[in-house]
Amino acid sequence: MSKEFAIGSKVRVVALPPYVKTAEPMPMLRPADVIHLGEEGIVIDRRPGGYWGIRFTRGAFLLDSQYIESTDTPPESDLK
Repeated sequence: MSKEFAIGSKVRVVALPPYVKTAEPMPMLRPADVIHLGEEGIVIDRRPGGYWGIRFTRGAFLLDSQYIESTDTPPESDLK
């Protein structure tokens, strides 16, 4: 089961995939070193197949939900 993220929420890279795909109309595969472990980005959209479009400082890339985690803290009412 894939994790769900709200559009506009901040996420952090927790693992690097072997390669990343750009989130452009004509996607290209890029080496994984264009993003770094622990780098934060903003979710821009949801794509088919469990992929999320995420805007990082070096561009927008598609990542599977297993490689990212939310950095937004839940409201205190959710912690109970």
